[in-house]
Amino acid sequence: MPIDFHLSASQKGTYQAARSLARNLLMPARQTYLQHPPNSPLRFQSTQPTYAAAVSAGILKGQISPAHGGTGGTLIESAILVEECYSVEPSAALTIFATGLGLTPINLAAGPQHAEFLAPFLSGEGSPLASLVFSEPGGVANALEKGAPGFQTTARLEGDEWVINGEKMWATNCAGWDFKGCDLACVVCRDATTPLEEGQDPENKVMIILVTRADLDRNGEGSFEVLRHVATPGHTSVSGPHVRYTNVRVPTKNVLCPAGQGAKVAFGAFDGSAVLVGAMGVGLMRAAFDAALKFAKEDNRGGAVPLLERQAFADLLSGVKIQTEAARALTWKAAHAMENGPGDYDARRELALAAKVFCSEAAVKACTDVINAVGISAYDLQRPFSDLLNTAVVLPIFDGGNVGIRRRHLQQLMLKPTYDAWSSTYGSFP
Repeated sequence: MPIDFHLSASQKGTYQAARSLARNLLMPARQTYLQHPPNSPLRFQSTQPTYAAAVSAGILKGQISPAHGGTGGTLIESAILVEECYSVEPSAALTIFATGLGLTPINLAAGPQHAEFLAPFLSGEGSPLASLVFSEPGGVANALEKGAPGFQTTARLEGDEWVINGEKMWATNCAGWDFKGCDLACVVCRDATTPLEEGQDPENKVMIILVTRADLDRNGEGSFEVLRHVATPGHTSVSGPHVRYTNVRVPTKNVLCPAGQGAKVAFGAFDGSAVLVGAMGVGLMRAAFDAALKFAKEDNRGGAVPLLERQAFADLLSGVKIQTEAARALTWKAAHAMENGPGDYDARRELALAAKVFCSEAAVKACTDVINAVGISAYDLQRPFSDLLNTAVVLPIFDGGNVGIRRRHLQQLMLKPTYDAWSSTYGSFP
């Protein structure tokens, strides 16, 4: 892939399939959910038939590694899929991709004993939802620094069961279609069987426990509650509510990552998703550029020539196009490097973090620039510009906020004595 940006046959197939999915499945879903009031939970629930159709088309199986029975391809192919879907209908798409994120810890850490948890997502039937249940109401950006108490959601070992208690927030899909719990939740929590000792690294207590809908049903009413559906300016058909687990008992077989291993796997999942957030940003920038270009060719604002012939407009629009191309190149390079190198894992990870930060912030700027170019007409809700901005504005602050988490991780990499700034491009040399 480096230096040659021609798509392979497989990548072209991914692009064509993504284009069909976006236009024939996701775009109509938007017309359906917009019939419900803004931020109504009904918007999310109305997308279930679309999601089920995507499952039937193999989209979930395609997010599971072949090592676990799935048909997942390369990270570049995932980036192509995400960009295409986000350029057409990001809200309905996020529900699909969030299940992929929810399954990523299993892709990274599952053994043969965890096969039963993946079975619903390999079947190609129904509308199973998965969720990586990570964030908490008070935030987690500083929860794992030395001296911090760690995650507030806890698990205690009692006999042959783990007992989970705590509140989570922003975990897409975690409540399921009926808000009584999703099919599979990878709950990131703190092992509270023994207390965190003074000076002990909180990361040593992080574990990941798999909680199924059957587990919640077995625990009975009140074990899982939605405390609040969060109203958001963008992604208005997505569900990521404030939830509470109360004395949820699961068998020890549900442990995916024991204490001390959970943080590495959770952050590994977010390393991969960082690249895909970059692709989300590229998709939104594409949509903003295309909409502004169309407007500029058709409208003259009362003048003698189309807007595109005005230098000021063309300057803003060409800037968005340049940034879109740069963002895509970085995203594809990061996707390729994560799986192929060169460089060690830290060098590859740095590119993933850079793609997330750069592309998410560039998307917000691109949407703002096209609004400035188009002018007051961009404020009309019948045009796409304000919706694109409302969607883009979350990219720098979700999936690990750029300020609180992603840039800090970049700083930590640069502080390492072994840091090699350019090994992800040229490899490592003595």
